[in-house]
Amino acid sequence: MLDTADFEKEVMAEKGLVLVDFYADWCMPCKMLSPILEELSEEIDDVKIVKVNTDKNQELASSFGIMSIPTLLFVKDGKVIDTMVGMRPKEELERVIKSYI
Repeated sequence: MLDTADFEKEVMAEKGLVLVDFYADWCMPCKMLSPILEELSEEIDDVKIVKVNTDKNQELASSFGIMSIPTLLFVKDGKVIDTMVGMRPKEELERVIKSYI
């Protein structure tokens, strides 16, 4: 889990694709999405998947316009290239991730 201090180094300065999962502990769709992202992280080598707790990092979430959770932010070579809001099936996430690699 990242906080504001780690975000620049772990996400924005990273080369390649980073998928940022903005979530909260009380969010049921977030809890459903978490194991899917863990599976994808193990299955796809060319993506780094990180999590940001919006309750503990409200300023960071706000800086990216996060209004609903779960929100997935796709960052490639330090630039935000896509955003997805809400629970998505594994197949759709896998297809989107592979399209950005």
